[in-house]
Amino acid sequence: MDARFPAAPRRGRILPAALVVLVAIVVGACARPAAAPNTVPATPSASAPASSAPTDSPSPSLAAAFPVTVTDDEGTPVELAAEPRKVVSLTPAATETLFALGLGDRVVGKVEDFSVYPPEAASVADVAKFGSVDVERIVGLDPDLVIAGGSNFNPPESIQQLRSLGVPTVVLFAPDVATALEDIALIGTATGTADEAAAINADIQAAFDEVTSATAGVPARRVFYELDASSGFFGPAPDYFGTEMIKVAGGDPLTSGTPGVYQIEAEQIVDFDPEVILLGDAAYGVTVDQVAERPGWDTLSAVKAGAIRPIDDVIVTRPGPRLADGIRALAVAIHPELELTGASPAASAPESASTAP
Repeated sequence: MDARFPAAPRRGRILPAALVVLVAIVVGACARPAAAPNTVPATPSASAPASSAPTDSPSPSLAAAFPVTVTDDEGTPVELAAEPRKVVSLTPAATETLFALGLGDRVVGKVEDFSVYPPEAASVADVAKFGSVDVERIVGLDPDLVIAGGSNFNPPESIQQLRSLGVPTVVLFAPDVATALEDIALIGTATGTADEAAAINADIQAAFDEVTSATAGVPARRVFYELDASSGFFGPAPDYFGTEMIKVAGGDPLTSGTPGVYQIEAEQIVDFDPEVILLGDAAYGVTVDQVAERPGWDTLSAVKAGAIRPIDDVIVTRPGPRLADGIRALAVAIHPELELTGASPAASAPESASTAP
């Protein structure tokens, strides 16, 4: 899962209450003429539906020149005098986005991530982890830009300290897919790679369009997306990024019913009677057989039908460039009969804990 979600009790992992999209994107400014600073808002549209595919929104100038001012997800304007050459990423989603934009050689520091992607990012120095930031070490790297996570993923006091020391710091937090796409565009603008960011967003949009079309007219299936079951059952909160993804993928998700609450009582699961159980915690050792053998679960429709399926939780709930893969994998996991580009039931499952969020 991604850095942008409030913490919840699950073996140190992070639950999205706003991941989801995880996305921000991209081209060099040295060849561009100087211009007046540009301001690019990155706040979600109040009119955007919470459970629909992302919609095209105005893109920032694809030829944005520096200096440029971007407005982050907390409403803070951040001015960048020149195209950043050294960038520190304090969320896994931002790390993925920067590498997808072709900026891997500019990333000089990152947040600790047990599911590093792409593999090349593993060699980048860790300068933070969930809940703490090594401000002194970051300042020592002399970055031109720091991309941080909101909703307390990175401590607000650390972000303020970086800013007080003159380090341009952008805070991103995507509560929905639309904002994730806006964040990708924002990262592109902030790094002089807006064209690349637009291309990434176009791929994501195409995947959502494909899934929306494929599931149109198909009855939604009741889905329990298991995030954790080590000490009680945890699934999506109503305002969880993944809840939106499930709906787009043709599912009717079981949630706690309370915003920000991920714990779901066993009685709720039995009463809901899921037709599909997706194991977001499969990478942590939870197996299909273990789930099927839980006391009282033999009466569930999903268990009777053998519709218990592991899924790669990272690509589904991390608001980054792989959201296109995530929405297709999720749709096929819920509706195996669907034929989607580059997606198959087998591809939906995580390979191991080391490749999970």
